[in-house]
Amino acid sequence: MEEHIYNVDLEWRSQRKGEISSPELEKPIEVATPPEFPKGMAGIWSPEHLYTAAVSSCFMTTFLAIAENSGLEFTSLVCPAKGKLSKKEGRFVMSEIILAPLLTIQEEKDLEKAEKILHKAEKACLITNSITAEVILKPQVELAESLIY
Repeated sequence: MEEHIYNVDLEWRSQRKGEISSPELEKPIEVATPPEFPKGMAGIWSPEHLYTAAVSSCFMTTFLAIAENSGLEFTSLVCPAKGKLSKKEGRFVMSEIILAPLLTIQEEKDLEKAEKILHKAEKACLITNSITAEVILKPQVELAESLIY
C-alpha cells in the first residue's frame, strides 16, 4: 500500500473551543479542552476523547477486515474504551487505553477463532502500533443469548 494523507482542518471558535473538519468528510466535529482542565468544557469532544476513539475505531476496522478474511461470522461487536490521562515526568500523557470488546457469535465452534481474531486485531491495529500508550485488551465473546467467555 502506498502512503496516504488524511487532511484535517481546525478553526478556533471561542474560549477553549474549536471545530475540526476535513475536505474528505461531510460533518465537522466540535472540540474543546476537557472539563478536567482550567476553562475546560463538558459535553464536547476533547482531544483525549478523539485519541481514545482513534484506537477503538481502528481496532474495529482491523477486526472487521481480519474477521472477513478468516470467514468468521458474528452478529454484533461493541467496544467500550477508556483512555487514561496521567502525569509522567511532569507532563500529561495518554498512558493507557483499555479496550473491552464484546463479540457475539452464533456458533460455539467459532469461539477459539473469535478470540484469536480479537487479539490479532489489537496487535495489527495501525493506530495502536503508532502510539506510546499501553493498549490493554479485555475481550469477551458470547454465544448469541449466553455468555461463554
